[in-house]
Amino acid sequence: MNYRLNIIFLLIFVILITLLSRVYFLSVKSNTYYEELSKNNYINRVYKTPVRGVIEDRNGKKLAINEMGFSVLIKPHLNSYKNKQKLNEAIDLIVKHFPQYEKEELIKKYRRNNSPYNHDFVEVIDYIPYEDFFKKYTILASRDEIKVESSTKRFYPYKEVASHVVGYVGKASRIDIVNNEISAHNGIIGKNGLEKYYNDKLQGTMGYKDVKVNALNEEIEVLDEKEPSIDNSIKISLDIELQEYIQKEFKHKSGAVIVMDTHNGELLAAASFPEFDNNIFARGISVKEWNEMRNDLNHPFTNKLINGLYPPGSVIKMGVALSFLENGIEEDYTVNCSGSIRIGNRNFRCWKTWGHGKVDFRKAIRESCDDFFYKGSLRVGIDKISTTLDKFGFGQQTGVDQVNEFFGINPNKDWKQKKYKQPWYVGETVITSIGQGNMLVTPMQMARYTAYLATGKLPKPHFYKATYEEPKKLDVPEKYLNMMRQGMYDVGHNPKGTAYRYIKTKVDIASKTGTAQVVTIPQSEKVRMKESELKYFQRSHAWLTSYGPYKNPKYVVTVLVEHGGHGGEAAGGITSKIYNKLYEMGYIKNTK
Repeated sequence: MNYRLNIIFLLIFVILITLLSRVYFLSVKSNTYYEELSKNNYINRVYKTPVRGVIEDRNGKKLAINEMGFSVLIKPHLNSYKNKQKLNEAIDLIVKHFPQYEKEELIKKYRRNNSPYNHDFVEVIDYIPYEDFFKKYTILASRDEIKVESSTKRFYPYKEVASHVVGYVGKASRIDIVNNEISAHNGIIGKNGLEKYYNDKLQGTMGYKDVKVNALNEEIEVLDEKEPSIDNSIKISLDIELQEYIQKEFKHKSGAVIVMDTHNGELLAAASFPEFDNNIFARGISVKEWNEMRNDLNHPFTNKLINGLYPPGSVIKMGVALSFLENGIEEDYTVNCSGSIRIGNRNFRCWKTWGHGKVDFRKAIRESCDDFFYKGSLRVGIDKISTTLDKFGFGQQTGVDQVNEFFGINPNKDWKQKKYKQPWYVGETVITSIGQGNMLVTPMQMARYTAYLATGKLPKPHFYKATYEEPKKLDVPEKYLNMMRQGMYDVGHNPKGTAYRYIKTKVDIASKTGTAQVVTIPQSEKVRMKESELKYFQRSHAWLTSYGPYKNPKYVVTVLVEHGGHGGEAAGGITSKIYNKLYEMGYIKNTK
């Protein structure tokens, strides 16, 4: 009996010691923790997310806006058995009025975001358009378990027009959420184009309200408050009417068109083809849509303006000719073009296989004589040619306000050694002089280079005026530039000019055509075959870059037609229409 009593007393003693230890821990050891917790409990910070800024064209037409709508949220902590019925009833009510949503998906979303530590309502639908929702607002908002909040969705009114330039927004990634306070709250971030480049400006700055609350989370006092920024919009240089016209008139599968102010680099139009509707990303692109566009061989997702890399073909010849003049070749230098030259065991043919006869600088530009550049390049060498072309911005980013701009390639001996661990061969100098071989450029680089030829200054292309920089004055004698300009004028005005048959415009312009070979075709076959006889993806790219009016240059128009064949034939028509449209719209007042 005594033994049993001892056991009972011992158990009571152990339990008592355990309880006293717990009381000691809660009252003494945890005192500091709960004291701090109590201090924080009565101050609540409510964040105020700014409205994303609008993107407008130069005339105030809206290219990216926010459409008003509503989001639907459900009360937290409805996971317990007794509350499951309330959760099901709330979601059943939502699905009844918005049958496009599936009950299982909404429940999954709720459970995924409903944490024991979360005391805010859980969003299950991020956006329903205002017109679809407003009649049902009172029905949903009348339930305690459902909360309705105003919401916005990014919308692009012009759809495909200027889609690559404007860009689009999308759901923020985990990294975005960690690094961007506003994206952490609204889940949205710029993904491409101006939407991404100016994301910080368009997002604005966060606001907040610090309030003192009681144990029931009721507001007692506002301690501090800051409103979110409201001036988050940007106005860009693009003229959407001109852009729309160009995208309608461009009749080819793929390419790029740029219209740029020769003096300050403002971009009036910049189109990449084929286009896509930005709204598919703002609303969420389907797997089917994504796969169709990703597998399109014309690459609609590629911004050809800055990410398309092409051999420049003959449009580079003015830059090469300036290198000749800078490096000791005489202004009255001439060659006799017989149709080809032989270097080692290889013939390098001029496009005019029967030859151009006697050729000087002006004729070499006008008629695009390859032989002239072959022979001049052998005197100057690739490194000096590359140095001159470097001044005009080739092999460098232009600095245009777009994301992930490509550098292109301006090759020389050092480049090849680093890239391939191989020496440079003289034949490579010859083909580089006519814009073939390893040289690759973007349409934006070509437009900038053309502006330099027109004015003697190298501008920085841009859409947003805040990024304007004073154009660079280069150390090229004006008399050399005038020699290039005369040749470019002849291209469209002299019967022997390579664009004479194709340039039909009210505006006097200077231009240069280019045919950039895509695949290597043996010289013997090239003589016999026409571009139209080749398969589409084997055809040369067609360039036509120009400026006008000739005597008082205002605008550059650069056109690239992928697999278009001859530059003048493929691009002359659209170039002429653009200058006529610029005149009609009042951008060009004096045609000469």
